[in-house]
Amino acid sequence: MFETWALSLAVFLPTVGTIVIALVPRERDRLIRLLGILFTGAALLVGIVVLFGFDFSAPGAFGAAQGASALQYRVDVSWISAIDARYHMGLDGVSLPLLVLTLLLSFLCMVYTWRFLPEPGRPKPFVALLLLLQTGMAGTFVAFDLVLFFVFWELVLVPMYFLIGVWGGPNREYAAIKFFLYTLFGSLFMLLGFLAMYFKANPNTFDMIALQQAGGTFGRTFQLVVFAGLFLGFAIKVPMWPFHTWLPDAHTEAPTVGSVLLAGVLLKMGTYGFVRIALPILPQAARIWAPVIGVLAVIAILYAALACLAQRDLKRLIAFSSVGHMGFVMLGTATLTDVGINAAIYGMVAHGIITGMLFFLAGSLHERYHTREIAEIGGGMLQKVPYLASVLAFTAIASLGLPGLAGFWGEVMALLSSYRPAPGLSLGLFRTLMVFGGIGTVLTAGYFLWMLQRVNLGTVPERWRDKQFRDMTAVEYVSWAPLLVAIVVLGVFPRIVLGVTNEAVGTLLTLF
Repeated sequence: MFETWALSLAVFLPTVGTIVIALVPRERDRLIRLLGILFTGAALLVGIVVLFGFDFSAPGAFGAAQGASALQYRVDVSWISAIDARYHMGLDGVSLPLLVLTLLLSFLCMVYTWRFLPEPGRPKPFVALLLLLQTGMAGTFVAFDLVLFFVFWELVLVPMYFLIGVWGGPNREYAAIKFFLYTLFGSLFMLLGFLAMYFKANPNTFDMIALQQAGGTFGRTFQLVVFAGLFLGFAIKVPMWPFHTWLPDAHTEAPTVGSVLLAGVLLKMGTYGFVRIALPILPQAARIWAPVIGVLAVIAILYAALACLAQRDLKRLIAFSSVGHMGFVMLGTATLTDVGINAAIYGMVAHGIITGMLFFLAGSLHERYHTREIAEIGGGMLQKVPYLASVLAFTAIASLGLPGLAGFWGEVMALLSSYRPAPGLSLGLFRTLMVFGGIGTVLTAGYFLWMLQRVNLGTVPERWRDKQFRDMTAVEYVSWAPLLVAIVVLGVFPRIVLGVTNEAVGTLLTLF
């Protein structure tokens, strides 16, 4: 019984928490925050049980040969019978790491909120929206019906809009509306693509597994047009260049935990959509679109690195770095190889951990200095707050891809896969992309090291010399320790993720 409904528990426990918190008097500040921690912790506990109960030797869920039987913790019951939409959830090697990442980051964000609540200090709606956001994010990674997937996908939009628009920075209204309109625009085209596949399939179905099996019968022109619609929806969410412009504004204005979840999980929904839906259901179009995706990915890597060199706001610098890191994820995906797609999934997890940690740090620095301007901080952090500065240095070095830390494997495997892309793709083009992607890694190291030189090193500016800053607090230790440990463990033992994803990715490639 637990195996059948475990995913539903993991997904909807936070929603139950939202309902419970709605019944609690708004004056019960501590109780509300405690309930947020308890419900996200309960969902994480279910996720850990699922993780340890997962059969890692089972084949992936892709392809006609394995089909839905390869899904674990599967539930498939009728939901909206008029259109044959089903409540179909399941888990495979692609979904599992992203589900665990979502549950972990949501829990750590709630722990962080115990001490750090953005102004205006209204914990009841803030915590309730975080819980609702978690349901949408987790549900997206386990839904195997396109209607169910779309519901979870759109559910994320509402709480994030209010988190930015109410608790964000000075330009929060502009950033929230921009985020909402961009994402809604892409979602409309994605929905049209879903409807086209439903009516083209025989029999009509929204089931992802059935559509994967029917995808080979879709005509070439049909696949190209539908892939274009899906591309718009997913590329805006990633975001890929040139659809990225909403991201720096949203990150800069969002409250700290909003930025952590936006970078750590929401961006992965777009890349996951490519791997889960666009590639396996529309394989002919994926092969034709792959060079375009690869070129846009490398442009994003170089553009983001150059943009980071020009940033004066620490949080905006981290936001632009996300555009570059997701470029590596999309470059690996575009190669249509097992190494590339494994690199993409690993890169999603590593980016979620590292960049989520960077946004935690940016929020804590702002809480102490009351500014995110690099020039205003002015250096000397190692003297004022040595532990906080050391964690910033460690995380930045992980983000630039130092071997032995989590950021290394996703980037190097994406570049390696570009050296030998899938048969039928232009060898010269992808090897050229590999070279420019490699240049991007050098630029990434440049802007992170320059940032550390301007923030951590040097003497303490005159305006901060007589001011006392507290170093890391107990809440920060608790909420950051799992991420710091994961950065090291995944860097030393990448098989923790790659061993989970490899079987599912190998089965995906049979469709090509």
